[in-house]
Amino acid sequence: MSTTTLPTETLVGTWTIDPSHSEAGFTTRHAGIAKVRGSVAITEGSIVIGEDLASSSVTAVLDPATIDTRDANRDGHLRSADFFDVETMPTWTFTSTSVSAKGDDYVLVGDLTIHGVTRTVELDLEFNGTATDPFGNARAGFSATTDISRKDFGLTWNAALETGGFLVSDNVKVALEISAIKQA
Repeated sequence: MSTTTLPTETLVGTWTIDPSHSEAGFTTRHAGIAKVRGSVAITEGSIVIGEDLASSSVTAVLDPATIDTRDANRDGHLRSADFFDVETMPTWTFTSTSVSAKGDDYVLVGDLTIHGVTRTVELDLEFNGTATDPFGNARAGFSATTDISRKDFGLTWNAALETGGFLVSDNVKVALEISAIKQA
């Protein structure tokens, strides 16, 4: 596969991310010994698939007030000024700056804004194919992963552990599952 050719089954055009069939998940270490998983709702987004990778792009908006780690107290703390301060910074955004081929998969580079701080991130992107749903909608599926440092986004709250180390790790693994609907 060349660096500018998309898979033949990909349909060129604009696709709208379907929030009800898409997920932004994350995993981080808690107390240095266990993984805590959570999710944040993707509220809107679009994928433009061009004739080549250079004319393709992705944008997305996420709502940190929807953070869900299956623990109401922890979720409330994450929404507070100690972490995401959702009352004054109610959205996260992603805007791609490039897409390139990497073997059979892709690398999506873009600007991620969390907590009012924008950093460039690189996502490993997998194209999962296209399908027509029972309602006649053309759909495309994608998976993407990356690791980010929460400190890079100004998220520095932590608590020292008596045994050494800290309560919350700096590294956050992000995993996205995206279903998008082709626009007419």
